[in-house]
Parts: sequence; structure tokens; C-alpha cells
Amino acid sequence: MFELVKISLISLYLFAACALMLYGLNAYVMIFLYKKGVKKAYIKRERVLNDFHKNPPLKLPNITTQIPIFNEFNVAERVIRAACKMEYPGQHEVQVLDDSTDETIELVDKVANELQNKDFLVKVIRRDDREGFKAGALAHGMAQSTSEFIAVFDADFVPPKDYLLKTIPYFLNNNKLGLVQTRWGHLNRKKSLLTRVQSIGIDGHFMVEQSARNWGNLFMNFNGTAGVWRKESIVDGGGWQWDTLTEDMDLSYRVQFKGWDTFYLPNIVVPAEIPEDINAFKSQQFRWAKGSIETAIKLFPSIIKMNVSLFKKIEAFFHLTHYVVHPLMLILAILALPVMSMLENLPGPLLFSFIALILLFSMSAPSALYIYSQKIAYNNWKSRIIFLPALVVIGTGIALSNTRAVYEAIIKKKSGFIRTPKKGDINKKSYKVQLPVSALLEILLGAYCSVSFLAYISHEKYLVGPFLAIYAVGFLYTGFLTIFHQFK
Repeated sequence: MFELVKISLISLYLFAACALMLYGLNAYVMIFLYKKGVKKAYIKRERVLNDFHKNPPLKLPNITTQIPIFNEFNVAERVIRAACKMEYPGQHEVQVLDDSTDETIELVDKVANELQNKDFLVKVIRRDDREGFKAGALAHGMAQSTSEFIAVFDADFVPPKDYLLKTIPYFLNNNKLGLVQTRWGHLNRKKSLLTRVQSIGIDGHFMVEQSARNWGNLFMNFNGTAGVWRKESIVDGGGWQWDTLTEDMDLSYRVQFKGWDTFYLPNIVVPAEIPEDINAFKSQQFRWAKGSIETAIKLFPSIIKMNVSLFKKIEAFFHLTHYVVHPLMLILAILALPVMSMLENLPGPLLFSFIALILLFSMSAPSALYIYSQKIAYNNWKSRIIFLPALVVIGTGIALSNTRAVYEAIIKKKSGFIRTPKKGDINKKSYKVQLPVSALLEILLGAYCSVSFLAYISHEKYLVGPFLAIYAVGFLYTGFLTIFHQFK
């Protein structure tokens, strides 16, 4: 019986390590696809915009900008005014989808009335309940819109004035284009170590991954904000649904199933606020992790049956299940100590060298993607990547929280949409998320990984030991910072 348990634990450990390596190595695939497609994408963007300016349409289609809001006192006014400032010669309606229950209601009404008196087409839409949360609000607002196109901006985003004029031409050039997604920028990147770290992670996704998927003819997702939809594609794809926590990813995949194209514009940046509180960050990550796995469970059976290439199916799997890396990391952290004791009398050096090599690939590949994203996006990229080690640490530290998210998705446990609190420019009202119990568990796990690290070093397992040190620092830092931010 003991031998069976021993073999099972070692097999699970090695499986987790190898699976983590595969997810990591996919980062190199993304870099390759980016490099392969970047020149062609640039030429296409320039051609579409040049055609638009040389032969402008006599009349531009109507467009509605939707701003879903729930208790966003600190940022509501800023985004509404920014949306109204967007230049557009055609009819442009701004829908404020306000589900608020606090003083945000009065602020929204005040700003909307002021802008309406200045002849801006602003409409405040409220519902009797919050059915479907954000997805429900978007569906409710869309039902009241007669526009052909719909732009979506979350409350903490600040769209530039020329946003619509730089995105609508692509729809006019392609009647089968259902979605244009643009890149997220960072309003408060320099606020703290946490925000700097998040900015690198976000850039990796938006500069490299989204570009690679779009230019490589893979499935690409809508990021929930900073994008424009053709209303017809939303309807054809089945409309907004709220049976997952990532209604944006769900809809964008379903739209592509129906044959609609997507287009990504990394050159158009919409500044947004990064969570400054780690509790808010973990809450956001929990929602994304759980929602993406829910979406994978919902949609991947259909992807398997589709008449698309095997490569596209594999990449869809990696895309939809990316957050599985966190349970894999947790398995490695927990099993490292018992596995070492089980392998004590075996020819260890070769095996542990193999394990160390796997772990090195698992961490170095995503790091290469993040470094590359900074290099292609910023002239001062060298000064930005010095925070990369902190990204590795914090990315490891949230593994426990995200593992719970993945587990809840698998067992189909439903939970409400918890929005990420924003501070904005005024920061008058404090919004807090509930202190997760996981903070104490993270500290205990960090202590356990510290013991594992010392054990590996004492047994001269110097190749694997450093990775356990990263786990230890990650869990301890995340756990203590969670408590500190809750009570500061």
C-alpha cells in the first residue's frame, strides 16, 4: 500500500512539473507567432486607415458606448466625460448602465444631466435587479440601442478622443468583422511594486499573446472592455450570457464559432487603473481564473468537434485553461518535501537535475515573453523589467487563491460577480473586498515551503532548492500583504 502511495505521489509531482513546463513553453509559441505576423498586421492597419481617409463614407454608422457601473463613485464621472469627448461625426450615444446602490447614483445623474444640457446624447439606464451582473447590464442596454456598433468601457478606463475614429474603419472594411479589441494602458503603474508588477503581466498578454492569437488565426478573446462590437455578431453568437464569470471570453469564442472575424489593435492604448490593493487584485484574478475554466468546460467540447486545425484546438485549450498553472504550482509546492524523502535512496542527482530543468523551462519561458513585451512596447524597457522577479514571486503567491477558483469552476460552484474596487483620481470613497481566509493559509504554506527549501539545501539538492525559495517568498509576501492592505 505504501509503495502504491509513493508511486502515485511521485507520478503526480512529475506530471504537474511536465504540465507546467508545457504551459510555460507555449509562451515561446506566442513570441514566434507575434514575430511572424507583426509586419503583415502593420501593413494591413495602415492600408485600412489610408483607404478610410482617402474615401471617407458619406455617413458613418451609429454607435453606442456602454459604460457598466456598480458603486464606482471614484471613477464614474471621469469615464462618462471621457466617453462623451470621443470624436465621432456620426451619431454617438453613451449608455451609462448604472446598477449602483450607493451615492454613485446621484453623481451619475448629476454628470449625465450636465452633459445632456450640452447636447451630448447620454442615457442613464437602471434595472430593478442585478440579474447577470455586468453581462446582464450589457444585454439590457443593448436591447435599448438601435446602433449598429457598440463600444464597451469599464468604469476605470479613459478612452482617448480619437478612439472611435481609429476603430470603426476596420468594420467598414470587413463586413464579417465582429469585434475590434484594443490594448489596455496603465494610469497608476508607478503607484507601488504591486502595480508595476501587474503592468508587466498585462503588457505580456496584450502586446504578445493577443497579437499572436489574432495574427496567427487562433481564437482570440474580448477582454471585457476597451473594445468595439458589431451588434449583429453579438446577436448571432447567442448574446450576452452569465453562466460563467468571464462573459467576455465566452461571447467572443461563440461569435467566432459563427464565423465572425476579430481584429486586435495593439497600437491603440486605452489607459486604465490597476488594482492597488492586493485583495482587489486577488479578487480580480479569482474571477478571471474561475470564469476561464467555466468557459473551457462550457465551450471546449464544441471546439473539439469543429472543423479547424489541431494546432488551433490545442492553442484554444492552452488559452482557456491557462489558470490551471496555479493548481500545478501548488502541487509542486506541497509535494516537494515528501517526494525528496521518497527519492532519497534512488539515483537522485540525475532525476533532480531533470526536475530542475523542467522547473527552469516553466519559469523562464513566461519571463521571456514578459521581457519581449516590454522591449517592443517601451523605449525604457530595461528599467521596467527589473521588477520581473517580483512578478514571478507574486504570480506564485496567488496560486492558492486561484487554485480555489479553478476547483470551484470544476465542481460547478456558482458565485456572484465581485467587481474590482477602484480609487480613481478623487479617491473619496473606500471600497474593500472581504479579507480572504486564504491569507493565513498562504502564510502557513510559505512557512512550509521555507522548511522544504532548507531540507533540499541540507540534502545538497541545490538545483531544485531555489524554486522552493521562490514559492516560500511568494506565499509569505502575498499572505502578509493581504492582511496589511485589509487593515491599512
